[in-house]
Amino acid sequence: MPDYETLSKTIQSLTDGEDDTVALMATVACEVHHSDDRFDWTGFYRVTGPQMLKIGPYQGGHGCLQIPFSRGVCGAAARTGKVQLVADVDAFPGHIACASSIRSELVLPVTDADDTLIAVFDIDSDQPDAFSQGDAAALSAILRDVFARS
Repeated sequence: MPDYETLSKTIQSLTDGEDDTVALMATVACEVHHSDDRFDWTGFYRVTGPQMLKIGPYQGGHGCLQIPFSRGVCGAAARTGKVQLVADVDAFPGHIACASSIRSELVLPVTDADDTLIAVFDIDSDQPDAFSQGDAAALSAILRDVFARS
């Protein structure tokens, strides 16, 4: 598991004073991706229209270009506004296989200072049951610190 305290401080230092959402997403994706070997694909799907997510900054192999809110783990996070912690993606109804090697997934809603959903942060692993509630809580806190600044 990453040292989330250090990761948070690093991301805070790198993003301090930045207000461009894409720059923030690129920095977070890079830092989180390289913080743990479990993270095979790490990135954002941005809300670009009603009920639609499109690929944003990421690290790893290619991602899906578009994901409707009605499909997959990312869609479920966007639709419900709740963290999706999936131990076995094959057991998740409607899972979208952007890469066949993925076994587990953690998707976190990302909101701005007005509590408006702007994206979801998706982390995929080739290991089954790779993520914990501890990962979800720490990463949610980092995302709030970066994107919900007043």
